[in-house]
Amino acid sequence: MPAAAAVAVGVMTMGVLVPPAAFAAARPDTVQQGLNALVHSDGLPAALASVKDREGRTRTYTAGVGDLATGSKVPRDGQVRIGSNTKTFTAVVVLQLVAEGKIGLDAPVDTYLPGLVRGKGIDGRRITVRQLLQQTSGLPNYTNYLGDDVRYFEPRELLDLALQHRADFAPGTKWEYSNTNYVLAGLIVEKVTGRPLAKEMDRRIIKRIGLRHTYFPAPGDATIRGPHPKGYYRDSANAPLRDITEIDPSWGWAAGQMISTNSDLNRFFTALLSGHLLPAAQLAQMRSAPLPADATFGPGARYGLGLVSKPLPCGGVYWGHGGSFPGYETRGGATDDGRAANVAVTMQLTDEAARQRVDSVVDTALCR
Repeated sequence: MPAAAAVAVGVMTMGVLVPPAAFAAARPDTVQQGLNALVHSDGLPAALASVKDREGRTRTYTAGVGDLATGSKVPRDGQVRIGSNTKTFTAVVVLQLVAEGKIGLDAPVDTYLPGLVRGKGIDGRRITVRQLLQQTSGLPNYTNYLGDDVRYFEPRELLDLALQHRADFAPGTKWEYSNTNYVLAGLIVEKVTGRPLAKEMDRRIIKRIGLRHTYFPAPGDATIRGPHPKGYYRDSANAPLRDITEIDPSWGWAAGQMISTNSDLNRFFTALLSGHLLPAAQLAQMRSAPLPADATFGPGARYGLGLVSKPLPCGGVYWGHGGSFPGYETRGGATDDGRAANVAVTMQLTDEAARQRVDSVVDTALCR
């Protein structure tokens, strides 16, 4: 593995641009130190971060290498696969349609997809749109049954995988994370609008708030368009890392297919909390009565309608989601007072302790 290189960022002090080395000598940057530790101690190929303060000033960071084969630098604010952060985008589109009177949050799934959702203990007449967004439907998680079949999937194929299995619990009786909920939410969006989910996201969110480096890959597109660090995968603890950057992401669809950057994610979550994407009533619904989600998102995490709140060690909470996809892991979100931070690493994490160390860098960034 090539020697890891950490790159700091110049900052403005008293109106003067201070070079990274001089600034580091004056006051070590705790975010940079956190990224360096993820690379050196956790063995991650690269780590990237973007941090925005209350005044809107942004710093971007990198550590490690962007390509293990060549030792090339990590692209600053490079694009990554953002995995389940996609769910928040999907939830926003659904809630916009709720505000327009085209979807009822407490309407049964069968209202929009009649007869489609049927299985062992599964009935779309008893599952509501709200339960999909809040992960309380009881629908089995189709990703548990994908195996190693990495190919292009139609959304209906993903749903069918889930419907071959018995419901995990009766709707509304429990919280349990299932990607199937968001595939169904995406199918409802397409049925109601008559347009592809990707086009609705682009029109309603991406173009609306100017996310210049965010997109929903087209069918069959296994690449990442812009500058990006390569993503890696390890079959077992002692196995070598292998490049898994190019992969068909369609199996994630409305639950996890999107590509973005840390700074675009900061812009998205800040715009969402600021009311630029949803009317006040729907934003309140998104944030209301969040359910405990510690097992999936860490201590103190609570899940609303496609939006996760996490406590900060300095007080208060931040709102985001996070995502895990082969080759990449992302964590972060924004606070109500305008702070935002997102961190990405170039390997999907399976170790809960490693995930918590990434979360701690987010905490550090938001609490400075």
